[in-house]
Amino acid sequence: MDFNSIEMERYIAEHIDKEPDILHELDRYTHLKVLAPRMLSGHLQGAVLKMLIRMANPRKVLEIGTFTGYSALSMAEGLLRPDAIIHTIEIDDELEPIIRKFVDKSEHRDQIELHIGDVAEVISQIEGEFDFVFMDANKRDYPLYYDMILPRVSSGGYILADNILWDGHVVQPVANGDTQTKAIMKFNDIVAADDRVEKVILPIRDGLFLIRKK
Repeated sequence: MDFNSIEMERYIAEHIDKEPDILHELDRYTHLKVLAPRMLSGHLQGAVLKMLIRMANPRKVLEIGTFTGYSALSMAEGLLRPDAIIHTIEIDDELEPIIRKFVDKSEHRDQIELHIGDVAEVISQIEGEFDFVFMDANKRDYPLYYDMILPRVSSGGYILADNILWDGHVVQPVANGDTQTKAIMKFNDIVAADDRVEKVILPIRDGLFLIRKK
């Protein structure tokens, strides 16, 4: 059975919480107006993010790779603490007007802080530890992000990394010039060998690596 079929996707969508109107609107807008709309998290992954945030109950969240804001808004839906904040970083300044348009529409607007710029520079300006980190940016930099972020994650905090199965390329022969697949495989190997964390791979969409710092 093809668990990635359109029929299965439809069945799953019919049996999980309804997609909030603002996220449905953002999904449609992204597919109509933005290049590479496949980068958007979408209904199922958004619901998973919301649920994980509910379970972790973080005070400070970091997102690396905002794109048009679907994942940030999904995580904001799951926040339980009134003082919780999501710091989301996007390097593409051309996406800023779209992100701000939909964040401003959200009832959670005051709990989302958008940063436009380079990840390393932005993170250095944010004080304190992070309780939950969602990585969904340049796959070539995943190993770098991990080294940069883990010391800033609180004990018992989580890192969630997206696209770590990379359309199945991680179990196929890798071309010499395929730097993205090589970087993802390196990242996966680093996490697998790291005894500072507990980890599990969730085969949802393109693969999510759920990592808990001991």
